Amino acid sequence: MVDLRSGEWLDDNRANWDDRVPVHVASEMYDRGVLRSGGSQLDPIAAAGIARLFPDGLEGKRVLHLQCHFGSDSLSLVNLGATVVGIDFSEPAIEEARRMAAELGVADRARFIQANLYDARHMLPEPESFDLVFTTWGTIGWLPDVSEWAGIVAWFLKPGAPLYFADGHPTAWMFDYEGEPSPDAGLPRVRFPYSVEGPDVLEDPSDYADSAVAIAHARTWEWTHPLSETMRALRDAGLRIEEFEEHFRLPWRIFPAVVPLGDGMYGWPDTKWIPLGVELVARSSR
Repeated sequence: MVDLRSGEWLDDNRANWDDRVPVHVASEMYDRGVLRSGGSQLDPIAAAGIARLFPDGLEGKRVLHLQCHFGSDSLSLVNLGATVVGIDFSEPAIEEARRMAAELGVADRARFIQANLYDARHMLPEPESFDLVFTTWGTIGWLPDVSEWAGIVAWFLKPGAPLYFADGHPTAWMFDYEGEPSPDAGLPRVRFPYSVEGPDVLEDPSDYADSAVAIAHARTWEWTHPLSETMRALRDAGLRIEEFEEHFRLPWRIFPAVVPLGDGMYGWPDTKWIPLGVELVARSSR
């Protein structure tokens, strides 16, 4: 059994994400000019999801953003009216999130905590205190235990409040390229099983936001979580799944074969070969 609060997996993944922070801060993908102008950087899928959940806006709403990276989406939610607490395990990421909140003049409505997600209840002992738990894009694949994750989500939600979750589709993670892929390499091939016990320990220095960069701490530990496992974990934690949708687009270039669709999104050029993203809303049934 994996120790959820310490160990090689956590050290390696944290070092990898620490290295990514300056790369992402400097990248065009994370250009925060929109934040500085008072706007939102939420991708179209998440933006539409939040609008559906809160048609009257986020004014007066308290949001917990799990695995918030350096807070671009957290601060987007603040610009939309919310008060946000963001949690991430990377110290450089949290430092940058706090710096940006101060620059924008919203530090009174944006609190950032550096912590392993599995320590969230100890770092933020405020059960049933949030109107929304928000977590999107590249999150649970870094976590060894989604049952504990779901329990943490449920612990923080007010009775009847929702979780908004969007991430890469677990089917998409089965595919990759042999050798060095290029834009004309064609479709990816099945390389990984849909469900596997234990982590994939990978040595990959590439970064999705800047293809020219090599990450120094290249080793990561990643876990495959089939949809049934994730949805069962949420149900067992006392959440009721209210919305579920599969998407054929993502806010990053997952494969060389996908093409820009506009608004920072990428998808298949013609046939919808496999779903690339998954989105769900689960609501506290307390």
